[in-house]
Amino acid sequence: MNSSMSSTGDQEFEKSATNAVRLGILFLLLYWCFLIIAPFVHLVVWGAILAVAVYPLHQKLAAKTGGRNKLSAVLLVLVGLAILITPVVMLSGSVIDGAQSWAEAAERGSFQVPPPNESVQDWPIIGEDLYSAWHLASENLTAAAERYAAQLEGLRNAVVSAAAGAGSGMVQMLLSIIIAGIFLVSAEASAAGTRAVVNRLAGPRGPKLIALSEATVRSVAQGVLGVAIIQTLLSTIGLVVAGVPAAALWAFLVLLLAIVQLPPILILAPIIVYVYSVADPVMATVFAVWSVLASSSDVVLKPLLLGRGLDVPMLVILLGAIGGMILSGIVGLFVGAVVLVLGYELIEFWIKGDKAVENAAEPDTASDAV
Repeated sequence: MNSSMSSTGDQEFEKSATNAVRLGILFLLLYWCFLIIAPFVHLVVWGAILAVAVYPLHQKLAAKTGGRNKLSAVLLVLVGLAILITPVVMLSGSVIDGAQSWAEAAERGSFQVPPPNESVQDWPIIGEDLYSAWHLASENLTAAAERYAAQLEGLRNAVVSAAAGAGSGMVQMLLSIIIAGIFLVSAEASAAGTRAVVNRLAGPRGPKLIALSEATVRSVAQGVLGVAIIQTLLSTIGLVVAGVPAAALWAFLVLLLAIVQLPPILILAPIIVYVYSVADPVMATVFAVWSVLASSSDVVLKPLLLGRGLDVPMLVILLGAIGGMILSGIVGLFVGAVVLVLGYELIEFWIKGDKAVENAAEPDTASDAV
């Protein structure tokens, strides 16, 4: 009998060891697969977010084109690429033209920095130092360059690094828009696969979890990121037309503030003061009015684009945007905000249960109308 029990124990141990080895191999394979696809995760996730955000529009456009889903997806991809490329071309053209004019003026020895307005000295914190450096550059550019050589070298390196990061981010955004088009073409299959996985993991609560996730992603993508992008585009137009130096940098800061739900006028107000000090009063006034309208446009846009049931602390969006940008650049700025908000909503759903999903489960007519 002892021999029989020992044999049974050996068999159980062998079975457990075999299962452990199989699980270990499986997890190793899955981890290996993750390492292979890790460079593309952010692109695919952002593409999926874009697809979820524009899916209601895709459905309406497909219906108007006779049910041709592929044509609708291609049209949306082309529109998305145009929206992305147009401001990039505007900013690039402005930067190139400005650099060429500066280089030509430097070669002729006629490059001059306009003197600062006396009001610059009254700017808080940086006013006096900025006025001193600006005034020196306007009188003797060579002396100013020698005095601030170390700062200029650091600034040059930062600009080059930022330009490289921006270029990489634009390529990633282009690829993500194309990936979103692929998801839209196969929307039915993608939705069925997602439902199958979530239902398998969450059981009976799967449908409510899917409804919450879809509503959250669409609300953040349209009501937060969509409004931020529109405000940035409006601000960029004003910056380029007014001839503000480093317009791309200010546009990026406007985008960052708009995503974290802070008014872009915090960035644009000092620029308005600068434009008044160097430009024609009429142009400066037009730029000031345009900047105020661009900054306050969210008052009209958010009720149209922001879905119901989204009550997320601003800190969550801020941490998601900043953390995502640190992790994966410009694309992470958008992906991080959506993913962290989604995680926040899912944790709230897990804690509160069905009450957390009551509003999200209802279709949002305002969002669907976009």
